Amino acid sequence: MSENDEMQTAGEDSPVETPAEAPAAAPVGQSRDGERIGFENLRVLENINVELTVVVGSAEMKIRDLLRLNEGSVIELDRLAGDPLDILANGTIIAKGEVVMVGERFGIRFSEIVDPEKRVENI
Repeated sequence: MSENDEMQTAGEDSPVETPAEAPAAAPVGQSRDGERIGFENLRVLENINVELTVVVGSAEMKIRDLLRLNEGSVIELDRLAGDPLDILANGTIIAKGEVVMVGERFGIRFSEIVDPEKRVENI
């Protein structure tokens, strides 16, 4: 049977979804019918690399001030000492944390995790 024959036999009894009629994609961790997707279904994502970034703060300055910076210069950031730092995964904030020492290296201790639903909204 050819493709045209198959399309003609679909008939009125078996509607064909068009892109306009297709249901909207479900949020991550949820199927289209609202059922939670189990952890085992997410295993395919386990080996994907994610870039983690810790944001200490930010500052805005004019180019002339940037050009005048030299060794020993100090820039005031928009955060207070002791404020939690933003932890981002691929540019999306996922948590807040604080700097800790791990041996002779810096580490970050998670102190607050962003609600997963809010994380999905930011994607």
